[in-house]
Amino acid sequence: MLLNVTRITGGILLKSIKKLAAIGLSAVLAVSLAACNGKEKASSDSGKSSEKQITLNFWTFGATGYEDLAKAYETEHPNIKIKVRSAETAEHHDALFTALSAGSGAPDITMLEIDQLDRFKAAQDRFENLYDLGAKDIENLYLDWKWKTGENEKGDFLIGLPTDIGPKALYYRTDVFEAAGLPTDPEKVAALINSPAAFEEAGLKVKEKTGKPFIDSIEMAFRAYLDAAQETFLNPKGELLLEQDGNAVKKAYDYAVKLNKLGIVGKFEMWSPEWANAVNKGEFAAELGAGWLKGWMEGNATEAAGKWRVATLPSDFAANWGGSFIAIPKETKHAKEAYQFASWLISPENQLKSFQEKGLFPSAPSIYDMEAFKNNQDKFFGGQSTAPVFAKAAQDVNGAIFKGEKYFPVYQEVLNALKNVQNKGTDPEKEWKDAVKRAKDLLSR
Repeated sequence: MLLNVTRITGGILLKSIKKLAAIGLSAVLAVSLAACNGKEKASSDSGKSSEKQITLNFWTFGATGYEDLAKAYETEHPNIKIKVRSAETAEHHDALFTALSAGSGAPDITMLEIDQLDRFKAAQDRFENLYDLGAKDIENLYLDWKWKTGENEKGDFLIGLPTDIGPKALYYRTDVFEAAGLPTDPEKVAALINSPAAFEEAGLKVKEKTGKPFIDSIEMAFRAYLDAAQETFLNPKGELLLEQDGNAVKKAYDYAVKLNKLGIVGKFEMWSPEWANAVNKGEFAAELGAGWLKGWMEGNATEAAGKWRVATLPSDFAANWGGSFIAIPKETKHAKEAYQFASWLISPENQLKSFQEKGLFPSAPSIYDMEAFKNNQDKFFGGQSTAPVFAKAAQDVNGAIFKGEKYFPVYQEVLNALKNVQNKGTDPEKEWKDAVKRAKDLLSR
């Protein structure tokens, strides 16, 4: 069945997690396609996997190391062959969207990035309900907020099993903190910078003593509060929230404007060459980053080895940024076998392997108490065991996360307003009102 689809793209020019094309799923994609997907699942008739040869196509993105785990699974299950295809994040979701729209060509198993998840939830009829395949039996193994994020609004349909997450922490330069008269021990830093107000005070000390910005960019200042919110631009009904009293986005916007006015915000756009150089040279003091940023630093900021540490963020900023889920498109003829592999892949044991080998931060909290996890010292971070810091952050996240289908284009409009405030000195309130108007226009298309 062929659908006519309007595709809306929004540019957040970030690598890895942030480099995601906004793929607007049309409302018609959410319509049940039972007539197009009437194929009977070959695996649903028996209580255990057939011994006949079965091939499962698995679409992934990023450096997950899932190819190695797939080979290990094949060794244990000789009748299963898993073909892993890896692509860039935007390319992956674009291709999946196209296949789902066409009603053919989708894989048996696929990854879904958390910021893309709500776009595909709108088309849940294109996916297997993992509760029907036994997912309730493993729910208690994972962080509640991560699991609930994979559900639909009613909580009776699970589109994705939880894999990695992106708990946020305060990355900071010990040499810059020391020059500013601030503590450098992670526990002392967390005790000192324990509120948004204390965050500002530390920034002012860095500015006064070193002349350097406290954080790298106005976007990261904006995300301090934004990432901590459960609802931001849209609610599950698709309604724009920007004009409602107490809206989380306006609170985050105002805070970013305030930090910029204090002069403690830099102009280093994340992933740009200038930003990478600043990370290496210590041209700003701190970054509000997720656990996956560690891997980038260790591989790309070699000049700064030993100079960075990680501390817990103030509870107001406790948040998750990034992570993914494993879903099973309805098109598969091997739903049971696909689920058996997917649930094995995301088991606590394999999540620990993925963390140790690829830095994918686990969503199974039982791992946080394992010695191999807690005592995993990071040479780049001066021998600090950073994992417990991110583990605490993961458990401080407050509830399921909702982004909405048009999260990215609306996000970009608000970010453009902030950049105008910082770079052009324009009026923040006028920029906000103009961004809200543009957001409304986007939603009306």
